Amino acid sequence: MRSLTFTELSADDFEAFSERAPRGNFQQTVMAARLRGANGVATRFVGVREGTETVAAALLEVHGSGPATFCAVHDGPLCDYDDRELTTFFLDHLAAYAKRLHAVHLDITPEQPYRVLNAEGEPIAGDPDNAMIANITAAHMAHGGFTRGYTAVPRWRFVKDLTGIASAEQLLASFSKRTQWSVKRARSMGVCIRQIGMDELHLFASIEQATAERRHFAYRGEEYFCQFAQAYGERAHFLIAEIDTQAYFNAMERKADDLQRLVDDLEAKIAVHETTKLRRRHNEESNNLAAARKRLDEARVLVARGERIPVAASLFVDMPQEVVYLFSGSLEEYKPFYASALIQYEAMLRLCVEQGIARYNFYGIDGVFDDPNSEGRGVLEFKQGFNGYVEELPGEFMRVLRPALYRLERLVHTVCSRR
Repeated sequence: MRSLTFTELSADDFEAFSERAPRGNFQQTVMAARLRGANGVATRFVGVREGTETVAAALLEVHGSGPATFCAVHDGPLCDYDDRELTTFFLDHLAAYAKRLHAVHLDITPEQPYRVLNAEGEPIAGDPDNAMIANITAAHMAHGGFTRGYTAVPRWRFVKDLTGIASAEQLLASFSKRTQWSVKRARSMGVCIRQIGMDELHLFASIEQATAERRHFAYRGEEYFCQFAQAYGERAHFLIAEIDTQAYFNAMERKADDLQRLVDDLEAKIAVHETTKLRRRHNEESNNLAAARKRLDEARVLVARGERIPVAASLFVDMPQEVVYLFSGSLEEYKPFYASALIQYEAMLRLCVEQGIARYNFYGIDGVFDDPNSEGRGVLEFKQGFNGYVEELPGEFMRVLRPALYRLERLVHTVCSRR
């Protein structure tokens, strides 16, 4: 038997472990504890030491009060789940600790992958980690199952490995042809990306709210994003995509002028000697000119609206292990500007490639790859365009600590849901 000790950890000890843990993530940080505290959730730092070395740790959240109290660990605990002795020791003691806090049940969502798949959802790396499942359930944790769909803590993650990519050119070339085109298109249409501070979070929040209303998901609220910025500090990156309207107008004007010269040249050649090929080319370029003039008129309208127009926004968090893409929004009116693709490119370049971080985590997808009409199809296809892979996590596990209260809680929930 090894010499394992369950203990409470100081914030500094927990932070040091989280920073070096292979699966350290933004949810298992002192910053996350600050954010939970701002939202009225009590937290504890706990872990396991082997001798004097910390070998596992968790940010434990305490939700609710009285008979509705429960404890949760999001994207954790940070533990090697293939180590059976460590896993069962930690989870048994964690459950006992949660029970002393009057929790009715303990919920965890381990960050260790169960399977690795390609972007199309086909397994690519060995067998599923069934040993992990067995080790967790050996600690009397009931598995919630291998679910699909969106959950509070995403079970399916889309990830891009940036190993070997050292320049902007290499990064762009690593995307699909369609996504490369979208990034270039956004640039050519005057879209630019910048990071905003606390004083401009209302811009981010307004775009996020408009997106939530359009897509029918819950809007967090500007106050939440302010709390997030305060809790995560320099680790949080709020990026805004804006149209530089004068740059867009100038680009469209140049395009229209170039096409006008081309059409004039074709007309001169046709006047000398008309051919089917010349006439076909003239018709094609005339259509292009008409489209360019239409975009020029639209650009003129945008210039009248202001110098810069915010059209998309995203929130990223950097960790030593990865950069994670958490929230995003865009204005439907400006979809043809492809701003969302440019934000992703700029985030990967600035926060990963230039900082030497090789893992870019797009975070949640719904895990449905074979249904073109699924709720998450658009999100999946957008992320697939950046050429990554998928990690399927094991999902949620629960250990009931007070069976009688838990049965009562389920009964009340059932009755209320029928009303």
